Amino acid sequence: MVGKVEICGVNTSRLKVLKNEETMALLKRVKEGDAAARDELIAGNLRLVLSVVQKFSGRGENVDDLFQVGCIGLMKAIDRFDVGLNVRLSTYGVPMIAGEIRRYLRDGGAVRVSRSLRDTAYKVLQRKERFLAEHQREPSVEELAQAMELPREEIVFALDAIADPVSLYEPLYSDSGDTVCVMDQVKDAKNTDEDWLERIALKDAMARLTDRERKILRLRFFEGRTQMEVSDEVGISQAQVSRLEKNAIRQLRQNM
Repeated sequence: MVGKVEICGVNTSRLKVLKNEETMALLKRVKEGDAAARDELIAGNLRLVLSVVQKFSGRGENVDDLFQVGCIGLMKAIDRFDVGLNVRLSTYGVPMIAGEIRRYLRDGGAVRVSRSLRDTAYKVLQRKERFLAEHQREPSVEELAQAMELPREEIVFALDAIADPVSLYEPLYSDSGDTVCVMDQVKDAKNTDEDWLERIALKDAMARLTDRERKILRLRFFEGRTQMEVSDEVGISQAQVSRLEKNAIRQLRQNM
């Protein structure tokens, strides 16, 4: 959000800031059904939404979307606020706005995850934040599991479930115009598309051979038998094995 002036078409540098007395007066009017006062109260607290959105800006989500969701949380806070309590709207509104954004992030992920698993993951994250504040270091998985009385595997699985998926074409770095993507780092050089096509073609070509020809090729090239050993097992002469082998290989080349 650094240098961001407009969010959802709103010029953030010109947002109005209400004093506490003005806020309370407007809240009383809202409770009496004054729609104009509600609109003015929302406009006067958009900076509060921005301050909360900034805490979630590093998760790769569109800032405009988070701002809109945060505004929904602000409106809920205004509608549910009790003017009889000696509490500022900002004190009551921040948890409402943050909760609305967390709900959006939890339910609107690219990969659908069960609610129970998401709840576990966010409890782990909260515990992780408390541990970091208390010990000034990141907790290990074992420490989190012990603190929450959960199996280590459940902690790992829950955190993996809410992790944002990464595109295989996500650029990692660029050097002299040559961009290196995630795919370049994790790709399997042995099982390429060409290899898969060749395997499919070979399987189809093998299916067109006779049972004897397939057995001879299997014994010769998969089990490493000599032609003499194959002739003994199949029950034919070595010359016949050689002729059938050459014929089978020729058919494979033609069919592929």
